[in-house]
Amino acid sequence: MSKNNYFKGWYFKCSANDKTIAFIPAYHRSKGIETASLQIITDKEAFNIEFDSLQYSEKPLCVNIDKCVFSENGIKLNIKNEKLSISGLLRFRCISPIRYDIMGPFRFVPFMQCRHGVYSMRHMVDGQITVNGQQLNFKNGQGYIEGDSGSSFPDRYIWTQSCFENGSIMLSVADIPMLGFHFTGIIGVVLLDGKEYRIATYLGAKLKHIGENTVMVKQGAYELTAKLIHKNCQPLYAPENGRMSRIIHESASCIAYYNFSCKDKLLCEFTSNGASFEFEYNK
Repeated sequence: MSKNNYFKGWYFKCSANDKTIAFIPAYHRSKGIETASLQIITDKEAFNIEFDSLQYSEKPLCVNIDKCVFSENGIKLNIKNEKLSISGLLRFRCISPIRYDIMGPFRFVPFMQCRHGVYSMRHMVDGQITVNGQQLNFKNGQGYIEGDSGSSFPDRYIWTQSCFENGSIMLSVADIPMLGFHFTGIIGVVLLDGKEYRIATYLGAKLKHIGENTVMVKQGAYELTAKLIHKNCQPLYAPENGRMSRIIHESASCIAYYNFSCKDKLLCEFTSNGASFEFEYNK
């Protein structure tokens, strides 16, 4: 990975009362030029605000960008420009980190195009924010935090996340380039009744089917299916060689179906109208 082409970003999703908003602060460096940005995606629109820089720490996670703060404890917002006025305070509690790095042994592999991290599979969100005059109230809402770093997003990938009554789910399947060849990389976690189920290439996970907005993966006796039923996508910027120049489309809140089973035993099955989905595999 070139030191001149690098990005690092975080994804803070907050949902309550059939409303969803996600914040993506990011740092990017391309050809020696350093910049930062904050993307905000809601059920109906997306915003991109550019900044000169940001500051962050990993342990504990805390990202400062202009007058805004994003951390494991919550979010503080204060932005006002021609297109966007957003302010308020959200507090997080009962953060649910995963047991160990989602990348597993791949975290030690150099030159990876993109590395993923999960900070909280599920937590409670309380507070209030105002977006262009509209109030969003969060009381016992649900949150999720993850991050990415590297040079570029994969050319082809799917990513989905959803909280549900007894837990939370995250799954990503991507075409990974490495040292002149490609392989299908799978990382996922199902948090169910306090128990963590890890699905990953380094644990033997295989892609069973992908297409028609559906992805199915299998790992030993476990099988996980995610299907995008009704998208609600908005355009977002994604990194390409360190620059936020690629346009992807994310549904921050859409209708999706999930099924997780072990042999003939159904562990969980649900349809969510607050799922997040990116299906960038149709190439």
